[in-house]
Amino acid sequence: MEEGITYAPAKDMRVGRYIMIEGVACRVVDIDISSPGKHGSAKMRVVALGIFDGQKKTLLAPSHSEVEVPVIAKRRAQVVSVEGDNAQIMDLETYEVFTLPIPDDLKGRLQSGSEVELLEATGRRALSKAL
Repeated sequence: MEEGITYAPAKDMRVGRYIMIEGVACRVVDIDISSPGKHGSAKMRVVALGIFDGQKKTLLAPSHSEVEVPVIAKRRAQVVSVEGDNAQIMDLETYEVFTLPIPDDLKGRLQSGSEVELLEATGRRALSKAL
């Protein structure tokens, strides 16, 4: 088993939960389930958006299969400075400072000294929301 990844039944997936598709941690935005047929089980079509790059991903799988689920750590961080489309962020637990791109929904809303939520999964980080 890879570090930071667990497994769960596909039938337990819900909108808003996280899933790994093609090695990318994603948030589920839509699920379509087909009814079981004469020669097989129900199939699921899961549409998700990558939490780090925002790309749309699709997973087709039988509902009885296991899917990869990323272990996501949510942490608080403070904005040290804002430089164009990037923000310098300090983790409030480890005091580590690093630079991350600002998501479109947070552009213009971040200021030095404000607190944000930081998502960490599979060795990558992303800003989630302003606190």
